[in-house]
Amino acid sequence: MQNFPDDIFTEPGDVDPDTLANLGPLAPMAGVWEGTKGLDINPGPGPQRQVFIEHMALQPIDPQTNGPQLLYGLHYVTRIVKPDAPETYHHQTGYWLWDAANETVFQTLAIPRVQAVLASGHATKDAKQFELMATRGSTEAGIVSGPFLEYAFRTDSYRITVTVHDDGRWSYDEETVLTIKGQAAPFLHKDSNTLTRTAPPTPNPLLRA
Repeated sequence: MQNFPDDIFTEPGDVDPDTLANLGPLAPMAGVWEGTKGLDINPGPGPQRQVFIEHMALQPIDPQTNGPQLLYGLHYVTRIVKPDAPETYHHQTGYWLWDAANETVFQTLAIPRVQAVLASGHATKDAKQFELMATRGSTEAGIVSGPFLEYAFRTDSYRITVTVHDDGRWSYDEETVLTIKGQAAPFLHKDSNTLTRTAPPTPNPLLRA
């Protein structure tokens, strides 16, 4: 249950400009990362297994307020390629956001196949593992797709589990449930990778200023 005040206009007056110090469970994810052993299980005539190499940058943004709501977050861009091919296999961008007052993590994502997702999940400030979910049709944590994807590869649900490891790396496991034209049973599309930091994050603009 989200805890919102009656006053929906007044913004907090004591906002700390240091995003990196206020990211809660997202703090270990800040920086530039590489994962060389990713695995994508995707649809075809039968399930297809594709290994991939991933480069991801997650950089802090300035604090965001919606009236009294205060969010700290990371803007991210990820580019994935196959080990033997230079062209982009998958490109994705969006935000990871932390709402400390409601112990909620949000992920927004957009991909250039005409799809966007808003996922959310509960997490404590020091959580080393958390799960976010989105469902087609939800107005609070939902999935929207272009006409062709809705027709041929409809995404009905999305789930991502993030695990922070003691050695400084972090992993994700994603599952999307697809309804594919001509197939009676739903298809479980999976992606997973473990990421190693290659560069530290750059402090957010407000803190640098």
